[in-house]
Amino acid sequence: MTDLTPLQGDAQALIELCIARGLKIATAESCTGGLIAGALTEISGSSAVVDRGFVTYSNAAKAEMLGVPKELIERVGAVSQEVALAMAAGALAKSGADLAVAVTGIAGPTGGSAEKPVGLVHFGVMLRGAPARHAVRVFADRDRSGVRFATVVEALKLLRETAAQEA
Repeated sequence: MTDLTPLQGDAQALIELCIARGLKIATAESCTGGLIAGALTEISGSSAVVDRGFVTYSNAAKAEMLGVPKELIERVGAVSQEVALAMAAGALAKSGADLAVAVTGIAGPTGGSAEKPVGLVHFGVMLRGAPARHAVRVFADRDRSGVRFATVVEALKLLRETAAQEA
């Protein structure tokens, strides 16, 4: 089990920034299985900011819940820049949020390949009215919980940076 307690300060700072900016957040999570939304909702008062979270672990869920084209997933794979950005766009489209983060990756210990190793995570972040952002990280030499925890840390950081920018 991943202990999110160390993330409370980062989550609190993000919640306060979004309250100040009047922003609502949606998450679209694959490899983290809801941990980003969990870290945010651990904070008292987060209901003023968190609109909803989509746990889209399967490719079918990505397509059904977020509108990610099945052809895109088949062409580039679920763990890709294109799918991360499509997940973030879908989270915005299917919610009342202003800001969305999407994560798709390989937490391991199985499922990796030479092209897509264990620890590879793609992030898509979107703020309405601003250009979409993509980040890719490889959290190597970590166990499954370590990859998932590092992914939540990075997602909170990217959300905070995006929330602070002008739309």
